[in-house]
Amino acid sequence: MALPAQPSRGWDDALTASFLAGDESALAAAYREFAPLVHTLALRSLADRAAADDVTQEVFIRVWRSRNTFNPQVARLPAWIVGITRNAIADAHSSSAREARKAYAAAGAGLAAADTGAGTEAAEVLADRLLLDGELERLGEPQGSIMKLAFYEDLTHEQISRKLDLPLGTVKSHIRRSLTHLRSRLEVDHAAS
Repeated sequence: MALPAQPSRGWDDALTASFLAGDESALAAAYREFAPLVHTLALRSLADRAAADDVTQEVFIRVWRSRNTFNPQVARLPAWIVGITRNAIADAHSSSAREARKAYAAAGAGLAAADTGAGTEAAEVLADRLLLDGELERLGEPQGSIMKLAFYEDLTHEQISRKLDLPLGTVKSHIRRSLTHLRSRLEVDHAAS
């Protein structure tokens, strides 16, 4: 059974307050909504279904135990969960590398690092893309559309201006302000990871 790569219905931010208050039904709703995404990220990075299952379980244990550290003014719950997922995947890679080194040492092969860089990098790229998508959505319009055209379609300021029928100066101003906003938001997320 294939798991969807993205949440299907979107997170209802009204549930965030219940989650913060310790309502287990809000945790269950978060699990239903984000477990497929967490599992997909873990499976793509770890390439092992059992390890992805373990990471998914670990993520939601961490989410529940550290809910008092979540600040909805800094990030939305989905972005916070993706950040925890990235950390849990990195921990799983580290654990796997430690186990591999122990096995090599026990077999007399000496210490060797496990090759986990490609899976970790792919998961981080996907997590970064999801985080960026969430932040672009938070920008509102027309900033979100302008930035999506700049980032994903690699359009110039002039091409965006023509495509959206906006003055060139307006497009440039929106991009400058949006980049400043995104930089500060993503720096906060990076510091929280």
